[in-house]
Formats: sequence, C-alpha cells, structure tokens
Amino acid sequence: MKNEKLRLYAASKNVKLWQVGERFGLSDVAFSKKLRHELSKEDADKFRGFVDEIASDMV
Repeated sequence: MKNEKLRLYAASKNVKLWQVGERFGLSDVAFSKKLRHELSKEDADKFRGFVDEIASDMV
C-alpha cells in the first residue's frame, strides 16, 4: 500500500484521512486518489504537519 507510514501516522493520532485532505484543500475522493501514489517529500512533510495540527485541535 502506498503511503502506508503516513496512513499509520494519522491513525496513531486518531486523525481521519478526510480531515487531512481538507487541509490540503481536496475532497475526500480527490485525496484518496492522491494517496494512491507515493507523496513527494514536501507533501509528506505537510501531511505530518496537518496531522499534528488536527490532533492538537482535538485535545
């Protein structure tokens, strides 16, 4: 599975992928399609940052 580490990172913080997709400005369908291919390092870094932001907002 592509982007498995990123998916697991989001799951470990109880963040849904659709929430991350919203931060990217994409619909859940468009973001799901984006995740079918390995993200660039820049997008992977953004992904982790968005997950951290969302997780901290949930506390």
